[in-house]
Amino acid sequence: MKFWKLSLCLLVLLILVGSAAAAPAKRPATAPVDSRFGIVESYVNPTEANNLGVAWTRVRFHWAEVQGGGPGTWTPRVSDAHINNEIANGRTVVGLLIGVPDWAWNGGLPAGLNLPHNDPNNTWANFVREAVGRYNGRIRHWIIWNEPDINDPNAPGFTWPGTTQDFLQLQRTAYLVAKETNPNAVIHLPAFTYFWNPNYIYEFLDIVVADPAAPNHNHYFDAITAHLYFQPDSVFSLIQNFYGAVQSRGIPWKPLWLVETNAPPSNDPAWPVANWTFQVTLDEQAAYIPQALAVAMAAGAQRIAIYKLQDIPGDEAANPEPFGLLRMDGSRRPAFNSYQVAIRYLAGAQGVRRERWNEVGQVRLDQGTYTTHVLFSRLPAPQQAEIEATSNTAVLVDMWGGRRTISAQNGLFTVDLPGALCVQTAGDYCMIGGSVFYLVQAKEGGTVPGAPPGGNAPPPPTPAAGTGTPAGTAVPTSTPDPNAPTHTVTSPVPGTNTPTTDATDTAVTNTPRPTNTPRPTRTPTATHTAVPTDTAVPTATLAPTETPIPATEIAEVPPTRTVNEQLSATSEPSPATNNLSFLFIGGGLLLAVGLVGWWWRSRP
Repeated sequence: MKFWKLSLCLLVLLILVGSAAAAPAKRPATAPVDSRFGIVESYVNPTEANNLGVAWTRVRFHWAEVQGGGPGTWTPRVSDAHINNEIANGRTVVGLLIGVPDWAWNGGLPAGLNLPHNDPNNTWANFVREAVGRYNGRIRHWIIWNEPDINDPNAPGFTWPGTTQDFLQLQRTAYLVAKETNPNAVIHLPAFTYFWNPNYIYEFLDIVVADPAAPNHNHYFDAITAHLYFQPDSVFSLIQNFYGAVQSRGIPWKPLWLVETNAPPSNDPAWPVANWTFQVTLDEQAAYIPQALAVAMAAGAQRIAIYKLQDIPGDEAANPEPFGLLRMDGSRRPAFNSYQVAIRYLAGAQGVRRERWNEVGQVRLDQGTYTTHVLFSRLPAPQQAEIEATSNTAVLVDMWGGRRTISAQNGLFTVDLPGALCVQTAGDYCMIGGSVFYLVQAKEGGTVPGAPPGGNAPPPPTPAAGTGTPAGTAVPTSTPDPNAPTHTVTSPVPGTNTPTTDATDTAVTNTPRPTNTPRPTRTPTATHTAVPTDTAVPTATLAPTETPIPATEIAEVPPTRTVNEQLSATSEPSPATNNLSFLFIGGGLLLAVGLVGWWWRSRP
């Protein structure tokens, strides 16, 4: 009888331990693909954010609503549960601090702003301290304010009524307080619009370097922030401009994050736009996403996010166009699919170069054992790209994820590119290029990865004529009808009809304040030249050098994963699963000890 009881206890112990060891340890197949790619407001629809594969998001903490009831209150629009869920899904959360509540209002500036950062009467310092401390361990990156260079109080995007010197005091206070509260905090400059005042960033940096204490505090910022819209060409040039501004003032290199970019459509039947500033079709928006990503990476952007994931109730009253990749009902616009595909084919880039920028847009990504060329026409007429072959065959992928194998001829891969819709022009080219293709080929001795997981994407939309013709099909060779309605981009007064970042921003406080409405900024163009024919193509403008991706930036959680690593991700254990296994094992051991003790005490 004693032997039977002992055997029973040992059997229970073995079952418990074996069950824990056999428990599946899997990472969700929708884990983030590459730490560079994000989307604003992923918490609105985390399931679809997972399907995209995005790795980071931005959460806005508007002081007027977070502490609208006074300094002892804390009522953010985005709850702890939402933030914790984003982190559980593998996404880095970036906080945006902006706004002034009524009780701290001092002519548009926070009361006590000019006091030392450790003075208890400096209300802005107290707010930053509370935010950084409250989310320590969950939010590390903080963007300070939004687009302070908009200087017209009547502009929808106006948020900062103070001087440039006042803004330095705001940035300096936030930096010093944040670093004291969490030494690992990463403090970003606000996004500058550039078009409101191209000199603002230089004026701001001049004041920074005039502060003798600035070098001891990393010049009060760890990263540059940009919001650039509508034109891939401007995305590339302005990112390089921002880097050049910092370098010109002798400030050490800082990473740049493109926190907002998009080209919202004006022809979606679910949200038709009559008074558009830049006319964009649904298919052009879909083509813009990979074009902007590729050139932003080539210009040196370390992180890129699309504004935004989903339209929400109230957006129509606040935004002139629909910015969501998802409509209000949760259905996907074509740009959702093209972003999903782009993330997977641009993942793992170790160096990026814009190789050609005339009638053809051509960006090369070095991805270890293979390379990917991002290709598209920048004119209404079809174009052809020739890529030097490093292998006999390559995979050609359209922007919806369709793949086919092509062979090299005479050491070259030739790719036919359909013409762009070119609804609007920017200078001598289409504002947004045509349908995007990815040419993926192995380096010598390397391999091309298989098809990445698609995140349960529905079949791609039927491409519109001129922009979505699949590779390999016949494309028209004639010049587009000159009588077709093509619009040149007209430069509006910067900031006019600028969309808001959140639909209810204008109703945050009882008394409307200009600092209550942070908004993404459009990228206008100053040129009005019609699209030329094929015979008038300027010389290509090349990036001066290949843009490497610093290892320190890629190493941030979540890490970059190659396509092959994505395919095997479902077999990798997650920390939560490991912790659960340990709980099972520990619980089993405790239960076994209890049973043995019971048996020992009840012996005959």
